[in-house]
Amino acid sequence: MTKRLAFTVWLGISAVAGAAAPAFVPAGPAFRFDTGALRGTLRAQGQSLGLTELMDAATGVPLARSMGCCAHYRLLSADARYGTAAWDWASTARLLPDGSVEAHWSADAAHPFTMRAVYRWASSNALDVTTTVVADKALRQFEVFFASYFEGFPAVYGYTQAGFVAVQKSMGDWLAFPRDAAVAALLADGRWQRPPNPVTFKPVATYAAALGLRRDASSGLAALVMAPTNDCFAVLMPHSGEAHRSLYLSLLGRDLNAGEQATARARLVIGRHLTDEQAVEIYRAYLRDLRP
Repeated sequence: MTKRLAFTVWLGISAVAGAAAPAFVPAGPAFRFDTGALRGTLRAQGQSLGLTELMDAATGVPLARSMGCCAHYRLLSADARYGTAAWDWASTARLLPDGSVEAHWSADAAHPFTMRAVYRWASSNALDVTTTVVADKALRQFEVFFASYFEGFPAVYGYTQAGFVAVQKSMGDWLAFPRDAAVAALLADGRWQRPPNPVTFKPVATYAAALGLRRDASSGLAALVMAPTNDCFAVLMPHSGEAHRSLYLSLLGRDLNAGEQATARARLVIGRHLTDEQAVEIYRAYLRDLRP
């Protein structure tokens, strides 16, 4: 058994090494997918949502809530919140020749930048999302807040130098694992107090990697959301058991000059019966797989 095939079977997914990655299929204004491991819809009804109607193909268990997984949510800087959410910002999308989907948001009066996102299946249980922003004017400490809302998966963990930390109600309602103390200050610079739905994120500890984990003991499934550390300045979540069942990545967090482009990458992985060590190895494999 090859190393890659062994790794894939270890995640509980049947696959053949070297097989073509799954593809999206147009379905009216949306895009359907059936990877063999996961089924569902991207951009339901043509909206700027992530993966919705997402389900485990083996059992039919639903995995995502109505706002989806891998959705672009708040768009923030040190000076402003741009609209309510990217899912309310008009966008277009097209299928690319390799079976991936490219979404495009055009600059307007409320959004002094353009944004592009490419959704590409890396394997039957792993979705890559590459987000690119081009500023029309100078933007201070610009952030794309990347959101995943799960069905089930009540237990949530941040990843620190001490390993995975279970996030409990006793820690607070909304918790953050920033990259370092300097970027932790971005969470408290006022961006999260701008309506609607102001939130206060409480830093727990600096992360060891931009990696968040949710587990569902009843199904044995685990959800991982991850990014390269240079692309993501914080991993955030509510406490275990809180109703949103979410995991968030604060992407970019950097100054952009007028005309400047910035790109951030992220990956969602759904696995089965993953140990903490296996979850970390999945992240390391992700870093190895990143395209230059």
